[in-house]
Amino acid sequence: MLDQSELKNKLRAISEANAAHHVLDILESNLRRMGATHILVTGLPMPNRPIDSLVHRFRWPDQRNDGIESTSLSANDSALMLGLASNRATVWTISAGDMEHSDLMAAAGEGTKVVIVPVTELHPFQAFVFASGPSLQASKWELAGLEVLAAAAFSRLRDLGVVSGQRPGALSTRERKVLELTAFGKTAGEIADLLDISQRTVHAHLQNASVKLNASNKTHTVVEALRYGQISV
Repeated sequence: MLDQSELKNKLRAISEANAAHHVLDILESNLRRMGATHILVTGLPMPNRPIDSLVHRFRWPDQRNDGIESTSLSANDSALMLGLASNRATVWTISAGDMEHSDLMAAAGEGTKVVIVPVTELHPFQAFVFASGPSLQASKWELAGLEVLAAAAFSRLRDLGVVSGQRPGALSTRERKVLELTAFGKTAGEIADLLDISQRTVHAHLQNASVKLNASNKTHTVVEALRYGQISV
């Protein structure tokens, strides 16, 4: 378990790192110390967008394949959606049902614990740190320390120009504003008056946002915009 002094040293090392792999090495070493055998550090893509360019570290041995590391990651893997369920670090125990819907979890193995650490400081960009292992232990203090380390790591990656605050498929500024007003119960007419645009334009922004978020109706569009960090209320 990291004490306060060790945490400060790691944070200092991250802030002084001059290359992305140094930042990631510090984060990975802390996860290994906790018993992690599987590690994923990645940004979260918008719906229907690839994840490859957002992945920063992927060390995920496949227990179904003699421990050979996985080389591909699907943006539709249901494990990634767990990172949207909370803005705090959580621990998940993999069940047989999880393995049916997630290749990541199937590769880690049933009964294995997974630590999920969301990074929200780069809003509206979303990132996550995933770690798993049969002997993984994470107390509430260690989870809190992981949150701090993960946030510092991604902030440094941004400073180094490795991480951008934007994601392909993100909503435009005007689409976000229309959805925020919609979330507050404003009608299309009221939004048009507030933004000095036509109702037709309001509906066009809503439709464009719906397509980007793969949503089925206006309410669903607002919910998905909140989940993917595109708007805040």
